[in-house]
Amino acid sequence: MTIGEISEKTNLPESTLRYYEKKGLIRVSRDQNGRRDYEESDIEWIKFIRRLKETGMPLKDIQLYSDLRYLGKSTMPERLNILQSHRQYVLDQKMKWEEHITQEYMVMYLYG
Repeated sequence: MTIGEISEKTNLPESTLRYYEKKGLIRVSRDQNGRRDYEESDIEWIKFIRRLKETGMPLKDIQLYSDLRYLGKSTMPERLNILQSHRQYVLDQKMKWEEHITQEYMVMYLYG
């Protein structure tokens, strides 16, 4: 699959896909002409990277997770720890934002 095709399927610009590759988040094989040749399995992996980014995981942590992923199944426990830590971070952020929203409504109600 070409970079244009994977871009369409993941809803990410080609420049972002090249950036992910440059940072080592995705590893893409090349065809005999040197063009990127994406696999079907890359689609879900790229979407997963996007979700990690959108939920605030730092790039260095995504890079570590990616390196471990490419090492194989033996790294599953380590990857699970990374995801569990990130999940807790997301839950903490959610609670913080909910508190801010509640306080904002209280202020609006009392002083609005």
